[in-house]
Amino acid sequence: MNPLGWPGYEAQLERARERTGGTESVAWQRNSDAVVITFDFRFLGGSVGTATGALIEEAFTTALAHRLPVVSLIATGGSRMQEGMLSLRQLQRVARLCATHREAGLPHVSVLRDPTTGGLWASLGAGADVVVAVVGAQVGFAGSRVRPADDPAYTAEGQFAAGTVDVVVSPDEVDTTVTRLLDLLTSGDATGSGRVPAEVPRALGADHHQADHHHADHHHADNHQADDLPADGWSAVCRARAHHRPRAQAYLDDYFEHRMAISGDRAGGVDPGMLCGIGKRGARSIAYAAQTGTATTPAGFRTASRLIRLAGRLALPVLTLVDTPGAANDAAAERAGVGAAIAELFGVVAEARVPITTLVIGEGGSGGALALSSPEHTWITPNAYFSVIAPELAAAILKRDDIRTLADDLRLRPQDLVELGVVKGISGR
Repeated sequence: MNPLGWPGYEAQLERARERTGGTESVAWQRNSDAVVITFDFRFLGGSVGTATGALIEEAFTTALAHRLPVVSLIATGGSRMQEGMLSLRQLQRVARLCATHREAGLPHVSVLRDPTTGGLWASLGAGADVVVAVVGAQVGFAGSRVRPADDPAYTAEGQFAAGTVDVVVSPDEVDTTVTRLLDLLTSGDATGSGRVPAEVPRALGADHHQADHHHADHHHADNHQADDLPADGWSAVCRARAHHRPRAQAYLDDYFEHRMAISGDRAGGVDPGMLCGIGKRGARSIAYAAQTGTATTPAGFRTASRLIRLAGRLALPVLTLVDTPGAANDAAAERAGVGAAIAELFGVVAEARVPITTLVIGEGGSGGALALSSPEHTWITPNAYFSVIAPELAAAILKRDDIRTLADDLRLRPQDLVELGVVKGISGR
């Protein structure tokens, strides 16, 4: 237990055991829903040594044998200096355990308590499928004694803003949040629903209010406004751009009984215009990625890719809602790699091991919309269009001033797209 012969280390361990009543900085237990790993910060600052790594390995091995999720309740200052590089190498051990668990299609949820810093944040914490953080917790790779003066970046809220934390909750919300997450994350394996495509959402009319979708056939529209198809191309564009048209939030509320969001691309970015998460519809969990009508940023595309990969591992069908004028194309988006992010999403959709159902609910603007679309199972609402380019941009490129005629030439109306074979059908008809 003292591989380096560190002076006084044995006495430190003994005092920690007397103070906490535990043998190490972590303990684990198996229940019917998950294997739970719990850190005790009172035990040498929740630091990780070789014995700690062995306990974490026991926990993951047990979870794998019983096909259970892992929940990591973390509070740690990082690696244990008294064990030197033998302590640091536990990060590789933890990474291997997480990877094996992931490859088996089993979920891992981490809960970041105060503090969560050092190598365990950069492995067991940030490496989980879903990351929950407690309000006000210190979270960061650098601990308080080795970083610059206090900065919001080193907080749960700062990490959420940077796209590395999915949700921030109060301490008394942790248990409820984790319980709901485990229910959502594990139903694919239990029901085999990952082989059956998600149902196509019903089209919502312009005056849609919070309707009870449990008692409605999703193939029927709410009212006559959703039944009328646009007479010409420009009418289709105007209807899709109308402010009163139902947006992604309304569709998600109507489709799911309840849902939980995942947030961030794990690379420093968050796009509030791309809503991702997992929702419950009847007995099924369905992953969703929904555009909200804004230009999608690189972070939005990467978050959608992350969501679809997670759904594939957990055997959850995917629903995507398309509604964007196109990908963000400003200088900031280019510097953030918008082309590479779109390419990644195209690849993830092409390689998806679970069925993807797409509904175009508004603007279907060029590649930024197509990247989120299923190649085989895309539908459209009467208040939407799908086009290789916006008519105004086409007019500028082609040096034409007849935008309305161009909109007709682009064949972007819902009925045109059905005729062309681009979409399978019009929801509500």
